[in-house]
Amino acid sequence: MADQTYDYDVLIIGSGPGGYVAAIRAAQLGLKTACVESRETLGGTCLNVGCIPSKAMLHASEFFDAAANGTMAKMGVVVEPKLDLDTMHAQRIDAVKQLTGGIAFLFKKNKVDWKKGRGTFVDAHTVDVGGEKITAKNVIIATGSSVTPLPGVEVDNDKQVVVDSTGALELRKVPKKMVVIGGGVIGLELGSVWRRLGAEVTVVEFLDQLLPGMDMDIRKEAAKIFKKQGMTLMLGTKVTGCTVKGDKATLSIEPAAGGDATALEADCVLVSIGRRPNTEGLGLDKIGLETNKRGQIETDHDFRTKVDGVWAIGDVIPGPMLAHKAEDEGIACAENVAGQTGIVNHAVIPGVVYTWPEFAGVGLTEDEAKEKGPVRVGKFPMLANSRAKTNHEPDGFVKVIADAETDRVLGVWCIASVAGTMIAQAAQAMEFGATSEDIAYTCHAHPTHSEAIKEAAMAVTGKPIHI
Repeated sequence: MADQTYDYDVLIIGSGPGGYVAAIRAAQLGLKTACVESRETLGGTCLNVGCIPSKAMLHASEFFDAAANGTMAKMGVVVEPKLDLDTMHAQRIDAVKQLTGGIAFLFKKNKVDWKKGRGTFVDAHTVDVGGEKITAKNVIIATGSSVTPLPGVEVDNDKQVVVDSTGALELRKVPKKMVVIGGGVIGLELGSVWRRLGAEVTVVEFLDQLLPGMDMDIRKEAAKIFKKQGMTLMLGTKVTGCTVKGDKATLSIEPAAGGDATALEADCVLVSIGRRPNTEGLGLDKIGLETNKRGQIETDHDFRTKVDGVWAIGDVIPGPMLAHKAEDEGIACAENVAGQTGIVNHAVIPGVVYTWPEFAGVGLTEDEAKEKGPVRVGKFPMLANSRAKTNHEPDGFVKVIADAETDRVLGVWCIASVAGTMIAQAAQAMEFGATSEDIAYTCHAHPTHSEAIKEAAMAVTGKPIHI
């Protein structure tokens, strides 16, 4: 039963991976729970227009590419691929529908009330949702993030000329020339989809390497791989403006370090320079909560804000903007609200780029690790891995970074067709405080891609077998 003075024990604003997971966990723990969501479907950005639909398009386009680029022919499967874009979109929409519907079912099963509309604070324990005042002993802010706009480049998803990540999932035809502004995860994933389906893709990135935040070896290798796949990379370059005439866009670009502007034409421009926290319209001022200079809400280790009874999780607080980070925080926060001890180890949050091959990492980069003290590094190329060889997947490597004195693993980085799945092993090992020797002496099934992690761990002390 809810506290007599409140409608609910806990009210969650937002039903993305952080919010819906927090709601289900809170209900499981016996708290009377409601979740505020303004979309027609639950699941937030991730399920509706982010992680899930993009993977549906990435996976489908991989099949098309393997047929078109000769990889399948090498294995004796000769087909002439024909693109049916409508069907490709339909299977994406179907996947999203099933998963968002699944959350609605879980809400019903766990007796979580869905309050449809936008939530605004009246005070710390009262939230207005479309005129209905709802009171709760605890409120969890899980409003996520949205696309960061780029000054001088106006997004209009309906016209399909200048789009953001949402619009890039919905293109009705394959653009002849596509320019992706931003060489981060989202730009490279969606750029990859349309490149495989036949677009000429140019990536414009302000920094001098792709994939900011990842290990430098990964970033350099990524540039080689994407170039080999036919993408044009313009690194150290900034976009200063964009004009649209009919169904063509002209971008004005110049070197990041300064220099003459040049023009770049495209049928489609994807703006993907990052995401920013959603705090607008929440009425944070009404409860005396400010955001930091990055627009985030600061919390303590338990996800409490400085306002009593108000908590925050996910993209709206500091840390990597990743669905799985939000999910873990949602569970921990709900447990803390219920008086239990919920903890997230922010030092072990894996990150994955779902291109082909996949790029994944967990823990510290080599540069970050070296700042803390001496390290030993082991590397192993996928070219020498037997499963990668039989699958015609030669690109990539695994890199294990360990403390030189204790041998404790500080970071693992990999490029492989299944790097996103492989990185879970590294995360688990690090969660248990593994040394490189622990991984090296763990028996790995043969032949698997994961053996490359074992061999890279062996290489930390200089003894890989297969190279």
